[in-house]
Amino acid sequence: MLAAPALFLAACGDGTESLTIATGSTGGTYFPLGGAIAGVWNDNVEDVRVSTQSSGASDENLALLHDEEVDLIMAVNGRAALAHAGADPFDGEDHDITFIGNVYREVNQIVARADAGIETVEDLDGMRVAIGPPGSGTEAFARDLMERAGIQVEEFQDTFGDAADRLRDGSIDATFGILALPAGSLEEVATAIDLTLVSLEGELLEQTLTDDPSLTEVPYEPGTYTNIDEPATLVTNWATLYARSDLDDDTAYELTRVMYQETEAIIAAHATAEEIDIETALDGRGDIPLHPGAERYYEEVGALD
Repeated sequence: MLAAPALFLAACGDGTESLTIATGSTGGTYFPLGGAIAGVWNDNVEDVRVSTQSSGASDENLALLHDEEVDLIMAVNGRAALAHAGADPFDGEDHDITFIGNVYREVNQIVARADAGIETVEDLDGMRVAIGPPGSGTEAFARDLMERAGIQVEEFQDTFGDAADRLRDGSIDATFGILALPAGSLEEVATAIDLTLVSLEGELLEQTLTDDPSLTEVPYEPGTYTNIDEPATLVTNWATLYARSDLDDDTAYELTRVMYQETEAIIAAHATAEEIDIETALDGRGDIPLHPGAERYYEEVGALD
């Protein structure tokens, strides 16, 4: 009974800094990609051990960081901007959040079964729709968009993997997802059944971009998903790495350096890492301050020029 505590103390006393990064739900992009990044950190940053934690993604991650339950998070840049500003749904909260760097484009996707007859956002009215895991940026985007469009749906709050399974078996008609493009869970469904990618058009698109300046318009290239061959207009954010300001400066420097210099190793574990690029590392940062350790790295490589 005395041996286990002794071993625990020895493990904690070896000088290794233990960190936790909150990612997202299984079936999404955050969870496997966060694991891939953590693995490369563990291989290349001395005296640091990073473990991953699954979660409901952006909003839940921001709460976990705020409550000091984790050290690092992945989150949609638009949701992080709201937390930093103390704006709805973070009214009155004082979030200590600093910017480490962008990871990949987060594309807001609405994917429907072709046999559901859904072609526009308004066609979702009354349908069975997965709106994203509770506390995720996907859920927030879905609710905002449906309110903007004046529609209501029969809601399901599943992980992205569960939502993909429901789409395939026909227990839902459509699913929202802020995911890499293409998302692996949805590509698997696309190879099994006919799907439609819902396009944002006209006044709804314009109002969405006006309401959320962190979003940018992005075209869907036909064929990106198997058998989804029609063009569509989507909107995108950035998936970004954040930390509190109390993360050790040297540690933040090393985490930033390795994430941008060891991209080939991360890509080998998850293809979405192809978007990790020093040229876009600071896009969409807004008013969130750079962590001093990350800033030192960006100064060294001339990314702040």
